[in-house]
Amino acid sequence: MTQVYSADWVLPVGDEPIEDGAVVIEDDRIAAVGPSDELGEGRRFAEAAIVPGIVNAHSHLEYAVYGGFGDGLAFGPWIRLHIERKGRIAWGEFLAIARLGAAECLGSGITTVGDASFGGASRIAAAELGLTGIFYLEVFGGDPDAALESFFERFERATDLPRQGLGISPHATYSVTPDLYRKAFELDLPVATHVAESQDELDYLLDGSGPIAAISEVEPPGTTPVRHLAAHGLLGPVVLAAHCVKVDEEEIELLRAHDVAVAHCPRSNALLGCGIAPLTELLEAGVRVGLGTDSPASTPSFDMFEEMRTAIYMARARVQRPDALSPTEALRLATLGSASALGLDDELGSLAPGKRADLAVVSLAGSPYLPWEDPAAAVVFGGSPERVLLTVVAGEERYEKGGFAWLELRRSAAAARACMLSAEPLAHPKT
Repeated sequence: MTQVYSADWVLPVGDEPIEDGAVVIEDDRIAAVGPSDELGEGRRFAEAAIVPGIVNAHSHLEYAVYGGFGDGLAFGPWIRLHIERKGRIAWGEFLAIARLGAAECLGSGITTVGDASFGGASRIAAAELGLTGIFYLEVFGGDPDAALESFFERFERATDLPRQGLGISPHATYSVTPDLYRKAFELDLPVATHVAESQDELDYLLDGSGPIAAISEVEPPGTTPVRHLAAHGLLGPVVLAAHCVKVDEEEIELLRAHDVAVAHCPRSNALLGCGIAPLTELLEAGVRVGLGTDSPASTPSFDMFEEMRTAIYMARARVQRPDALSPTEALRLATLGSASALGLDDELGSLAPGKRADLAVVSLAGSPYLPWEDPAAAVVFGGSPERVLLTVVAGEERYEKGGFAWLELRRSAAAARACMLSAEPLAHPKT
């Protein structure tokens, strides 16, 4: 089956923008990208741009309704609150929340995620709705056998799902021993882990101090997260390191030398008070960097347009240069950069013949960015989930504005949130 989509602009990401452009899809592949007067208009979107399907390099779909939980808490107590609250719900609630998370991603132009999954529900929910990705099942603690038993129990719930990659996520160096990290590596799966996210994390790893001491079962190694992983041979191209806020020049070189990818999550880092990651330094060093929303537990939404904007704001503020990160570069981070971070850039992340037919149509109608000057700036600064008209995954229209059945998804997920709030009232963050 052949389908043509055209718009005022096509932004291939891997090539120059095309005014009055079109994308031709045959089955699940892109057949051609070029001017619409050569390829045909097909389904035409006026005052809009076609971009590659957005790739969210670090998400937690199962936390889609955790918004506001623990806002204002320091990182350690914030983690503790979430551990307690998610312990109040069962499989059905995890699945209901993950379905809403997957739907919200599709409604935001996201076609692929690198998702850290606590319960294993996100992989199933994504498959039901047509969202694709790598789903890293999280493992915790100091007992590798018990952790891997839990991992395989969750894996068995979600075998043979189309287009759904499986990975493993040793949670972080303060919650996972080197032995469990090694066992995770031995599974020969993609690995995602939280690295150098906060000062609380650094304090605990360096000398056992701070609030993380109350929740960790792992002995502090007396060094920083990146150095700790490097000392145990736990860095490599299969690793996706989320955050990397608290890394120095030597650690950035370790990441580069071992070809570790980084998922940059600027909104989460800012809202949790963790700091501003050295994005410019990572990119200049040649580290593979993608962009991720993290979860609504720390960030208000799966809105990658807002994530792109925040990446620009933070990068420019950190180095005090207005050219530190351009809209074109931010769009690349959210598409081809994230695909590269997940090891999927041969398959997706840009609009090019032969790649999987993933795209999003973003309307700029009524915005201050028309008439067009710079289409990338218009999309990045003017885009939002409310402006996504269409999301196509592997040639299939998985979301169209006005045509998605949100009501039941939201009702079920809200009921799950209510379960987390139904126990004895917890202390307010300010008390």
